[in-house]
Amino acid sequence: MSGPPDSAPARPPISGVSSRALREALSGEPRYRVDQLSRAVFREAATGFEEILTLPAGLRATLAQRFNYEALEAVRSETSSDGTRKILFRTTDGAAVETVQMPTERPGATTICLSSQAGCGMGCTFCATGAMGLTRNLTASEIVDQFLHFRRRSTERQTPDRAVFMGMGEPLANLREVERAVRTLVNPKAVGLSPRRVTVSTVGLSRGIHVMAGWGLPVSLAISLHAPDDDVRAQLVPVARRFPLGSLMEASRRYQQQARRRVTYEYTLLHGVNDSLSQAADLARLLRRQRCHVNLIPFNAYPGARYRPTPRDGIRAFRDALRERGLRATIRRTRGRDISGACGQLHAGALAGRARRTASANLRRDGG
Repeated sequence: MSGPPDSAPARPPISGVSSRALREALSGEPRYRVDQLSRAVFREAATGFEEILTLPAGLRATLAQRFNYEALEAVRSETSSDGTRKILFRTTDGAAVETVQMPTERPGATTICLSSQAGCGMGCTFCATGAMGLTRNLTASEIVDQFLHFRRRSTERQTPDRAVFMGMGEPLANLREVERAVRTLVNPKAVGLSPRRVTVSTVGLSRGIHVMAGWGLPVSLAISLHAPDDDVRAQLVPVARRFPLGSLMEASRRYQQQARRRVTYEYTLLHGVNDSLSQAADLARLLRRQRCHVNLIPFNAYPGARYRPTPRDGIRAFRDALRERGLRATIRRTRGRDISGACGQLHAGALAGRARRTASANLRRDGG
C-alpha cells in the first residue's frame, strides 16, 4: 500500500489531534461539539465519521476531509481455539503490525496486547519478532488506535479493559510516542483506562525505566529478565551487554519506589539454558528484598527457533524453588499459540518483509 502523493498531505488521525486543535477545527460550532466528537472517537462504537450521528451531516463530511478516523487498516484477523484474537494491521505507509486481544479471568473483559514498533530491533534470540528486525517506530495514534479498533468492535462478552505493551517492538526504544500513547489511554477524557490497568514491558533499557519513573503515572512495569546473570542474559537479549544487571536492578528499584508499584519480572524458560534449580536460586538472590513478582513464561516455539521449551514439570519445579525462597512466582497461561499469537510469536508474515523492503528503498531514495 503506497503512501499518499506528495501533493496531498496525509490527513492526521483523529485520535492524535489535541483538544485545542479540535476546537480550532470546530470553530464556529457550539463548544459541546468537541466533547461529542471526543466521546465518539474514544468511547463509542463508530468506525467512521459518518457513523457519529450526534454530529450534523455537514460537519461529519468536513471532518472526514480533514482527518483520518483510523490510523490503521485491518488486513487479516485470526481467532484461536481459546478465544484469543490476532489482527494484522497495515499503516498508511505499508508497515506491518500485529495486535492481540486476549480473554481474561474476569467475565466479559479482555486485554489488548499493543505493539509499539513495526518489528523490533532488540534481536532477542528466542523471539520471532526479534528475528524480523525493525521497520520503524509507531506513532502514538497508531498505538492507541490498536486499542480503539477492538473497543469499537467489542461486544458485552469481549470488552477491552486493560492494555499491555507486550506486542511487537521495544516500548522504551520509542519512549516519546509510548508516553503520549499511555497518557491518552489513561486520560479520563480520552480512552479512560485506570493507570493500574496499563503495563509497559521492556527488555531492560535502564535509562528508559528512569524516565518512566518520572512520568508521575502508577502504570505497571514489566521487565524481561530471562536470566539471573549477565553472561546468559546477553546470549538471550543482546542489548543486555549495554545494560548489565547492576544498572537494571538500580533502575527497577527506583521505579518501585517512585511509582509505588510492584515490578513484574518476565522469565521465559528455555530447556537447558536458564531453567536449572541453581539458576532459580541465583534469581531469588538477585531479586531479594524487592517489591516484585516473577512471571514464568513457557517458551512458545516458532519456525526456525533454536531453543526448546522446558518441560512442564521443570517449570513447576523452578516456580516452587522461587517460592521457597520468598519470591512471588506464577506461570503464565499461554494463549493464542495455535494462531502464532502467543508471547514471542508475532512476526506479521510476508507483509512485514514487503514493508521492510519498502522502508529500505525509501531510505536509499532519500539519501539515507
